Amino acid sequence: MKAWSLAWNTAEIHLSTQETRIIQVRRVGKGCLSYLIGSGGEAAVIDAALDPEIYLNLARQHGWRITQVLDTHIHADHLSRSRLLAEAAGAALHLPAQERVTYPFTAVSDNDRLKIGSADITALHTPGHTSESTCYLINDEALITGDTLFLAAVGRPDLKADPEESRHRAHLLYGSLQKLLALPAETLILPGHASVPVAFDGQPLAAPLAEVRRQTALLSLAEEEFVNTLLQRIPTTPPNHLRIVELNEAGEMPDSDVTELEAGGNRCAAG
Repeated sequence: MKAWSLAWNTAEIHLSTQETRIIQVRRVGKGCLSYLIGSGGEAAVIDAALDPEIYLNLARQHGWRITQVLDTHIHADHLSRSRLLAEAAGAALHLPAQERVTYPFTAVSDNDRLKIGSADITALHTPGHTSESTCYLINDEALITGDTLFLAAVGRPDLKADPEESRHRAHLLYGSLQKLLALPAETLILPGHASVPVAFDGQPLAAPLAEVRRQTALLSLAEEEFVNTLLQRIPTTPPNHLRIVELNEAGEMPDSDVTELEAGGNRCAAG
């Protein structure tokens, strides 16, 4: 089970230019999706969920040096490896602006832009799943959505929140999704999770925004109906999520086996 939990594979996302490449790094049993973006000899990693050496080795294979590491939000279903990766790579660590994390990082806010070689990464603040949740738009072409929008579901708004806060976040999520739906229909959606184990098939888990909109019934609802329906469809709370959040806010890894702490499905999607 430990090997299955930490098994991984990759798939490449093809953009309109070969100057920027995106590698989807998939944690098979857990369904976590992270991204290695390379251009001009440099690379960024978003939502690192595996041992840092995996990303460092992948980058070396492509002739890239990891210079920036980012997270889309403070995760509740798995331990972030982003701080460890940034330290190992000597890279800048970027997190969405918030006051939850207690270790040093560079804050990114709505519409901030980062450069990786010739690639542009634009931060889009999309609160709802968490207050700080942020998506990253790559070259105005592909959108890494974290746990805000999946391929046929949306992010749950209730983790580490009471019912009143969950409803407030659901309203925020509605606004964030409308912001994303205003992007071009061909924008490629790259989510933060898969709901089932990831196949070793080399096929990226991605879809154009227009297809995601068709596949996600919640996106067609007006705000109040969206909020009420979403709150009725909340799945079971991920096991150990409070401890995982605590560790991610502190930027620490547990003394115990991480596979035991991270056991179970990610359960961050609803819809």
